[in-house]
Amino acid sequence: MAFIAMKPGTLLAPVPAVLVTAGAMGEDGPIQNLMTAAWAGTVNSDPPMVSVSIRESRYTYSLIEKSGEFAVCLTDRKLLRAADYCGVRSGRDEDKFAACGLTRVPAEGLQYAPAVAESPLYLSCRVKQKLPLGSHVMFIGEIVSMGVREDLMDPSGGIDLGKADLIAYSHGVYSALGEALGFFGFSVASPKVLKRRMAALKDSGK
Repeated sequence: MAFIAMKPGTLLAPVPAVLVTAGAMGEDGPIQNLMTAAWAGTVNSDPPMVSVSIRESRYTYSLIEKSGEFAVCLTDRKLLRAADYCGVRSGRDEDKFAACGLTRVPAEGLQYAPAVAESPLYLSCRVKQKLPLGSHVMFIGEIVSMGVREDLMDPSGGIDLGKADLIAYSHGVYSALGEALGFFGFSVASPKVLKRRMAALKDSGK
């Protein structure tokens, strides 16, 4: 079937729907906020780094600018409504933590940006680089610590994200992650390893 040429657009999908938290010291004490971002991704493994792209007009942008830190909190099905709300409301007008019934907890390794207690996993990030791109500014943050919900840890000390019920964002629509179709390296795995690993994925609910 032939392709139809279209004007360029941001149609990379699906992408993660994450809550980005930030904080800074204000005139009357610490200020904290969170926003939803779909433009976030892994950019380096050693040291581990992620990026988030944010418009300069966003309240969260100003807090990251001041403190040089942020946290990326993954979202699950239970956080879906909060994730959507935090993407359309501004922290200049209200406390979005309170509005969504979310709980602030300290993010390991950060001074001002909190983590969201209801999130299955968070990444504590310190800004290493800022790239003005046009409509958005990309903050590249080094991951200095992570927090993983206890029930997501397996007996061997690994992380079982299949239990996290994570959500993704695809061209304006939120979706739950579905059935596991393979694992990294499955195309070259031996039949014995393939059978064992796929059975383990199904047992874990991934």
